[in-house]
Amino acid sequence: MSILSWIIIGALAGWIASKIMGTDEQQGGLGNIIVGILGGVIGGWIMSFIGKTGVNGFSLWSFIVALIGSIVLIAIFKAIRK
Repeated sequence: MSILSWIIIGALAGWIASKIMGTDEQQGGLGNIIVGILGGVIGGWIMSFIGKTGVNGFSLWSFIVALIGSIVLIAIFKAIRK
């Protein structure tokens, strides 16, 4: 997967995850991209535990995995900040 695909999927996943978790105003555009890319890594790691593939290209499945990972990352970050 190219770096441009990581950025696009990361931006979308990070933005939607921040909307779901209520942190969009705090993160900004670059924060959404970073959260989305890290979320893709975390989501892929989580999926490997249940025997599924992680982010494997520009697809809906990759987006869902990145979104799940982004939500988990934001939840962990919110728990630490409290």
